[in-house]
Amino acid sequence: MKTRLVFSDLDGTLTHGVELGPVFFDLVSYLESKNIPLIIVTGRSKSWAHFLLTHVPYLKHIISEGGGNLSWRAEDGTLYDRLLVDEIEARRLMAMTDKLYDEVEELELSADSFGRETDRAIELGWLRADKEREQTIKEFFKKENVNWSESSVHLNFWCGDISKYTAVSYFLKNHTDCSEDECLYFGDALNDETMFKHFPHSVGVSNINEVIDKLKFKPSVILEGKENEGPFGVYNFLKDHLK
Repeated sequence: MKTRLVFSDLDGTLTHGVELGPVFFDLVSYLESKNIPLIIVTGRSKSWAHFLLTHVPYLKHIISEGGGNLSWRAEDGTLYDRLLVDEIEARRLMAMTDKLYDEVEELELSADSFGRETDRAIELGWLRADKEREQTIKEFFKKENVNWSESSVHLNFWCGDISKYTAVSYFLKNHTDCSEDECLYFGDALNDETMFKHFPHSVGVSNINEVIDKLKFKPSVILEGKENEGPFGVYNFLKDHLK
């Protein structure tokens, strides 16, 4: 299999903890030397996508909000976005968020929820500090038919058919001539599971072991050892795979 595209989660996969460190830029430069595009597929907000597209020149496309939004940078530097869910679902999400505030008066959304259009996020640290409150929120989602999943940093919730895999499939069909078999995907969290389920070539960095028992569908390759945590694992695998 010749790899023509690399897709990757951001937090916990391209970051070490929450740090976007030197190894991230090393692996970006390495992929650039191989002329292989990197498309980040993240649960972070559209505003994060804009930041990365603006400040990391090699990145041309980013899928954000867990698959709800595709952003790209044109040759002249202009940024464009495409919603990957019906606008009616984005409006329903706004109404459900207001209703959740009524249900949980002390609700705190993540700081970057301000820049989100197709989902919202709750910091896992705040959520897990009160088990009763966590249960109340998840029961609300079930009752109101609101979807949710967890990244390594957030609980994200949304309305409609959003997943990392549906967004990647859309991207491959509309922006490339690549097949899934010519791509790699790297991840570390529960919200990567649709990619692990459907993508033929997926890699879990070693810190995925923190949630591996919760995954029904696991990556085709699971890295081991502290030296393969997060971006170090991505970089090590790429150097071995693409040499």
